[in-house]
Amino acid sequence: MDQNTHITSPQTTPKGGRLVVLGAGESGVGAAYLAKQQGYDVFVSDFGTIADKYKAQLNDWGIRYEEQQHTEAEILKAVEVVKSPGIPEKAPIIKKLKENNISVISEIEFAGRYTNAKTICITGSNGKTTTTSLTYHILSHAGVNVGLAGNIGKSFAYQVATQKFDWYVLEISSFMLDDMYKFRADIAVLLNITPDHLDRYEYKMENYAASKFRVTQNQTGADYFIYCADDPETIKGMAERTFNAQLLPFSIEKKVEPGAYLDHDQIIINTSPLAHLKMSLTELALQGKHNIYNSMASGIVAKILELRNDTIRESMGSMHNIEHRLEFVANISGIRFINDSKATNVNSTWYALESMSTEVVLILGGVDKGNDYSMLKELVKQKVKAIVCLGKDNKRIHEAFDDDVEVIVNTTSASEAALVAFHLAKKGDTVLLSPACASFDLFKNYEDRGNQFKQAVKEL
Repeated sequence: MDQNTHITSPQTTPKGGRLVVLGAGESGVGAAYLAKQQGYDVFVSDFGTIADKYKAQLNDWGIRYEEQQHTEAEILKAVEVVKSPGIPEKAPIIKKLKENNISVISEIEFAGRYTNAKTICITGSNGKTTTTSLTYHILSHAGVNVGLAGNIGKSFAYQVATQKFDWYVLEISSFMLDDMYKFRADIAVLLNITPDHLDRYEYKMENYAASKFRVTQNQTGADYFIYCADDPETIKGMAERTFNAQLLPFSIEKKVEPGAYLDHDQIIINTSPLAHLKMSLTELALQGKHNIYNSMASGIVAKILELRNDTIRESMGSMHNIEHRLEFVANISGIRFINDSKATNVNSTWYALESMSTEVVLILGGVDKGNDYSMLKELVKQKVKAIVCLGKDNKRIHEAFDDDVEVIVNTTSASEAALVAFHLAKKGDTVLLSPACASFDLFKNYEDRGNQFKQAVKEL
């Protein structure tokens, strides 16, 4: 692959102009630091409260900020605004900015202007974090000078301001993609498209799919687009679009060349006649059907970069599951407890249930984003003996599974859910926290939900 670097988009904001950052989480605070470094008049505004660690950083850097409000007089002075991915387009302040023709972009778009590193951008409804972590693990193990950012780790903007990497592996959500315009991925990966966040996309699947395909925008013939040939929504979306990048599919259902496919129990990765890798499924540290897909996508990236086969095999065999994704917590009285709090949509929970080999007490619930639970029904009938609801409003879970499961119990805390599940399970069963919902009704985020569950299990 051509190793020449490029700048992803030209700087458009004049130095010394007012740059406003909306949202003071990891990405916002990182963007503020980079903007300050680049000579902008920076103002940070968060409609909620700002965590103490981020306040301390903003104070240290001499960056002005406000919390629990958006002062329009300050914000509308901006020549450009960097928006947190969590703020929806419908938010009043965003509407006001658009009315005033003030550019609103993502932290990824902003940071991309100030680095000539190459980027591997990984998106999809499910498997993003695992694939991003695995890709980073392979590249760093191979000695590539690589950073890890996006939805994971330290913000891209902060790393651009403080590090000098040749490559970045970026986990990119649809919310980030919505505010990316000139940014270009050298290698774009689209794992799958299944219903998620439809409340942000007018409950239209085509709107959500269009957001995911933005990962390929601005790509050239020198770039690569890696995608799942088995995913119906991806294939449907591709039929409606044209692509400049070199296409590399992966499949476990059919032979695809160039790309990656399954031959009996062997993964074959063949990105070119000279870049060929064969690896047995038993060698993979990450097991389960969904992880075959994740490993194929990461393996294709590694072969594009012409990494040695031995290095790729070693890395794929030594990768540990990430926290909150099918994470083993404890074995108590012969009952396994698994934390899959990162499963914030139905498809993720389907993958989790599909990988279970015992009877399951399933902990479900939270903020329902327009979920269609019907795809879980067969697996629930086969594997789930009881459902423990963990959320403020569990009506739709009861409606979906009352006919399939004898016991459905409502709980309102992680400790109560863990205790009830423990009493419903017997030796040899698995208690699986895989909520299929967002966490914001009872918890700060899915990490908080997972951590509270793990603590509750330890106290049983």
